[in-house]
Order: sequence, then C-alpha cells, then structure tokens
Amino acid sequence: MGAAGLLAMGLAGCGSATPGPQAAPGRLRRIAEARWPHRLLIGGTTAGGLSGIDFDPIRGEYLLISDDRSDLAPVRMYVARWPHPQAAQPEPTGVVQLQRPGGGAWPNRRHAADGLPVPDPEALRLRSTTNTLLWTSEGDVVRGFGPALYESARDGRFLREYAMPAMFQPDAAKGRGPRDNLTLEGLALTPDSRFAWLGMENALMQDGPEPTIGAAGGPCRFTRIDLETGQPDRQIAYVPDAIPLRPLIPGSYADNGVSDILMLDADRMLVLERAYATGRGNSLRLYEIDTRAASDVLAVEALAGGNHRPAAKTLVADFAALGLSRLDNTEGMCWGPPLPDGRRMLVVVSDDNFNPLQVTQFVAFEYTDRASRP
Repeated sequence: MGAAGLLAMGLAGCGSATPGPQAAPGRLRRIAEARWPHRLLIGGTTAGGLSGIDFDPIRGEYLLISDDRSDLAPVRMYVARWPHPQAAQPEPTGVVQLQRPGGGAWPNRRHAADGLPVPDPEALRLRSTTNTLLWTSEGDVVRGFGPALYESARDGRFLREYAMPAMFQPDAAKGRGPRDNLTLEGLALTPDSRFAWLGMENALMQDGPEPTIGAAGGPCRFTRIDLETGQPDRQIAYVPDAIPLRPLIPGSYADNGVSDILMLDADRMLVLERAYATGRGNSLRLYEIDTRAASDVLAVEALAGGNHRPAAKTLVADFAALGLSRLDNTEGMCWGPPLPDGRRMLVVVSDDNFNPLQVTQFVAFEYTDRASRP
C-alpha cells in the first residue's frame, strides 16, 4: 500500500509528471480499461486494496491479493475471469482465505498474537510447477517482523515461509533494516518457476535515503530466491527515479518507489515505478532491466557509491502517454493470455486503498518486446 492511501487525503487525481526519460514509441498499446465498484462485496468480504495480480493459463483465471491487514476480512485472494477485456469488466468468481501457519485466519493489528506477524500482503504469483501460490508481506516492522515470502496451497492452506537475508531484519535502533511499509512490493517468477525475485519498494535504511523531488534515493535491493533450496542466492541493486511530481502544496507529501516487477524471460525484468504527490496524483513509469548486468550485492552489508553496480534501466512507457482515463495507485502487473497475433498482453491493477476517492482499475495492454522489434 502506498503512503498516499494511508494519508487518505482524497487528492489522487490525474497529475502529470515532470519531464523524464523518453520511451521508445509503441512498446505498450492500451487494449481495454475497466473498474470494479468501490467496496464490492465478494464472498461476504469487502474487495479492494488489490496489490498483486497473476494469471492462471490452465484455469483462465486472474488471482488478486488484497493488502488489507485483516482489518476488514482476513488475509485473502480474489479470483476473477476476464476473457474478453474489450467487451466486459473482470467478473469475480470467488475469494480464498490465505491461512496462517497451523491453520486459521491471520490476526489483525487489534488482535496481534505474540510471535506472529500481522501480514501486509503486497504481491502474488502462481508457481506453475507446483500449482501453489507465492505471496509477499511487507512485514510487521513496528513489531519487529521483517518482510516475508510465503507459499500457500490453492485452497489457502499455509505451506512454508522462505528464508530472508539477515539485512531485512528490522533494527531501527541501529538505523538498519527496512523502513515500515516500504519493503517487498514486487514479486516475479522466472519462466521455469525455479527462481523468485523479490523487489523492495525503497532502500534499506543503511543503503540510503528515500527519494526526494530533486534526487533519487538509495538503491532498492532485488533478491533472487532459489525455490528448490529455499535460500537467497543473488541480489542486485535498482535505483528508482527522483519523485517526478511536485505537490500542489509545497512541503506536503510525495513519494516514489517500486510497486511491482515481472520477468520478461529468464534474465530480463520489467519494473513498475509508482509515484504520488499531494494534490497532483500519481505517476506510473515502466522500465526494463537486465538482471545479469548488475553486480551481486547479497554479501554487501551497506550499499554505497563504488561498492556495487546497479542495474541500468530503459524506459518502456510513461503511463501518462497511454490514453488512460485516470492514473491511480497501480501496484500489480502480470502477463495475461496471448493475443490473437501472438503478442503478449500485459494486465495491471490499481490498489484503491479502500478510499472512495480512488479506484480499482484494470488495464490491458498489448506489449511489444524491444528484442522482437524489427
């Protein structure tokens, strides 16, 4: 969830971004756009806060995780169908409760249990080789729990938690570890489902500051998990842009960070940056990186100039130029079914933060890979 939603200021409009890098024309073409009504009821739960999305090609279903910290209903995933994006909106077909270790619902913050975090779900992927669900939590940093990667069965049963690098353990007293609500926003799977990449929204405290309007912040760490061994085996640095929007009221809230990641192939990755500025709204920029071109920083305790090589990035698209009715808090993206001409369909969803002045927006794009362009 973006801090803009926490502020709930109701100023999430269609603000335009300041000039930035130029994208190659035609990489993304809008196919369709749809919305769900505010606080739509699905299976007796309030839908919203959709922060992660993936597509199951076998069942033809979209899987969507809510970042509700069990306040309105326990941690959950929604299931929907959208077979004809140009003709209809996604049709919800069910809800699955993602259970805690040992079974049962995860607690909310009012009923937090000792030794158990209150998850803040943010990203979701279907692991095709096992037909299981991988999902991230930004953690419960205030209570001392760092970000996490969980695996669940399709029916919601808890299966396992993966090991995280020690640097992700909160230690605010020493100025180290993740910042609250700025951790694992992104999750990507390699095509063979062997590796999962975890994308941090912003830098760890020891790696640098948050972005400002005039300067990029510290680098985010993207960590690769070997799903067969269960251990992190590689990590790279990625530097989000400086905040591209200037707040309408000088000195009021603004941010920028990574909101999701998605593999193009075994090594290349799409990175979605989402910015917000009070009174101006959102900015969304999609970048491409090659994970092989960055140095491995898994053993680097604190990132600083000269001790690593961050991933170089190429702008794929600025969403402000794609003809959308609105730019909102887009936090999830996935590949949908292939288009009739064989091109890929990229689908994104926005997190409305359960705020009536924001929207749950689905957009489908035709994606052209630069590697396949003439």
